[in-house]
Amino acid sequence: MANVKTKKGCIGILTGGGDVPGLNPAIRAVTFRALHEGYEVIGIRRGWAGLVDIVRDEKFDNSDNFQHLNEDVVNRAGRTGGTFLHSSRTNPARVRKSEVPDHLKSSYSADKNDLTPEVLKNLEWLGIENLVPIGGDDTLSFAVRLYQEGAKVVGIPKTMDNDVPGTDYCIGFGTCVTRTIEMSNNLRTSAGSHERFLVLEVFGRYAGFTAVVPTMAGAANRCVIPEYKFNIEHLTELLVADRQKNPSHYATVLVSEGAMFEGGEMVFERDATDAFGHKKLGGIGDLVSEQIKHHSAKFNKGKPIDVINQKLGYLVRCGDPDAMDSIVPMAYGNLALDLILNRVHGRLVVLQNGRYDNIPIDTVTASKKTVNIKGNYSTDRLRPLYESFEMKPLFLVTSD
Repeated sequence: MANVKTKKGCIGILTGGGDVPGLNPAIRAVTFRALHEGYEVIGIRRGWAGLVDIVRDEKFDNSDNFQHLNEDVVNRAGRTGGTFLHSSRTNPARVRKSEVPDHLKSSYSADKNDLTPEVLKNLEWLGIENLVPIGGDDTLSFAVRLYQEGAKVVGIPKTMDNDVPGTDYCIGFGTCVTRTIEMSNNLRTSAGSHERFLVLEVFGRYAGFTAVVPTMAGAANRCVIPEYKFNIEHLTELLVADRQKNPSHYATVLVSEGAMFEGGEMVFERDATDAFGHKKLGGIGDLVSEQIKHHSAKFNKGKPIDVINQKLGYLVRCGDPDAMDSIVPMAYGNLALDLILNRVHGRLVVLQNGRYDNIPIDTVTASKKTVNIKGNYSTDRLRPLYESFEMKPLFLVTSD
């Protein structure tokens, strides 16, 4: 083994997928509690990549793959955004031949290679008896695989898209909503000054929570989301009417990156896929901007209306966490330790109807979480529904 085991054992932590504010507070929460309970804590660097690349030789420098965590290290990082353990989109179950580590190339030479057996061996070599992966459905889907192979896993949901099934809240969502509202409000001054449309492209591949919730909070007049293919002329007509009603003569629409035109498909930046089979999205905001300018003349006495087009992108996922993404990760981290201390595994810590809980981790792969169109979105008005708030979860928009 590479470590000296303590009385209670060793806990591993990793972060995978995109960075969001709240990851470092979650790492801090797990580490503080684990150390207090008598565990050693190892941080796996670069998500699942760290567990793929480890060389099981005590003389080899594995500092790029893992580090031992203490209170000083996590306390300094705990108030900041991003993840100091770094991240990746590595899927150990589907590693391209070119990405197989040099020391494993003689054993794995297929175009796609399942390195799960190596990950399990590496966990054992490190002495990690309990693993806490923090990530979205892609990262957590491999956690499900490890649990099925016998590993002791407790997952923590993270994604600004807020689309991990079974939980009302994923780390990163609160800050994303806060920043989207803030930047939308800031950009209003330019839109109003020039009497233009304001088109903001936001994250959201398969689920429109990051567009619907800010719109519900007043950040935009309309929003288009992946769950409903929209008619561009109808959207334009609504925005022209919104602009005419506004004394400052502008109107705003939030566009999910996965939104689709009626009769069309998702817009991709390129055809290449990542390790989880996802193509790089990009460009729907540009297309919507072009089309609403073109169609606006039809509803504006023959005169087209100019557009301010802004992709918010990484601006909503960088920087320090807001209050939600400081408090919830702390609770999630402690919930994960509660389960480990009680020798309960194969679970995902969650928030449901305002209460912390846990559910089977395979919920992540057994279902999908998307905006409930019937209950939360008006396909006629292309905006959220404002009905029946009683007994709804904190962010109101649900998937059921």
